[in-house]
Amino acid sequence: MKLGQYLGQPVVINPDAHGLNRQRILGIAQLSEVLDQLPKQLELAAPEPLDSLQKLTAPIVTSKQIFGVGFNYRDHMLELHTQAPKQPNIFTKFVSSITGPNPTVKIPSPQTDWESELVVVIGNGGRDIPRSEAEQHIAGYMVGQDLSDRQLQFANAKPQFSLAKSYAGFSPIGPWITTPDEIKDIGALKITTQVNGVVKQTSTLKNLIFDSGDLVHYLSQITELYPGDLIFTGTPGGVGYGRQPKEFLHAGDTLVSEIEQLGRLTIQMTASL
Repeated sequence: MKLGQYLGQPVVINPDAHGLNRQRILGIAQLSEVLDQLPKQLELAAPEPLDSLQKLTAPIVTSKQIFGVGFNYRDHMLELHTQAPKQPNIFTKFVSSITGPNPTVKIPSPQTDWESELVVVIGNGGRDIPRSEAEQHIAGYMVGQDLSDRQLQFANAKPQFSLAKSYAGFSPIGPWITTPDEIKDIGALKITTQVNGVVKQTSTLKNLIFDSGDLVHYLSQITELYPGDLIFTGTPGGVGYGRQPKEFLHAGDTLVSEIEQLGRLTIQMTASL
């Protein structure tokens, strides 16, 4: 099942002979209201054409917590010259940075960078979730882009992660939530980043050091997880800051983040006023 927000209304998105259709989910205003009840039989309106992907908005906007995971692919860890983590390296992002799958985002500094990521959406929350049960607490998966202002991030001797990754529009997500039953092997899915049609990142999700279940288990040992919480699971190698010479985003660039079977984000970069 693919769950999205179409013009701010919760919908189920299905393939049909003409591409995709949408069915309004009756009785709820936000997808966050049903995430802890999946799988369930949803009451749906009649199918209508999904006439424009541009009308899809962020599937989740009311997360209580957004977690990010640093250095969770070995090639990214190596390009930034850091040691392998002994346990997940966690930072947070702020909810005000969430935007939809096709945004225009202002560049706050000349060192704005890309990081395409798998995003885990929590369904049933809780504390001290056993590793063997962790996948049962996942409502679904999305594509995410963890935009990063490296100028702010590395302004001091010790990096500043959370604020540098939380400007307006710095957390594009979507285009919809794909429930786990639709995915045969999450690790086999390919993740890519393109800037103006040029591939900058490519990997498969099996290369995550700590996978989705590991992260749900680990986080729940420390903090309670709630329905609709998001986990940005980390980015593969190929970020602009790790390149020689370094590369960054510019006004007018088109940034595309894609994960097989989960969809894509198309982000237009514009100058800050």
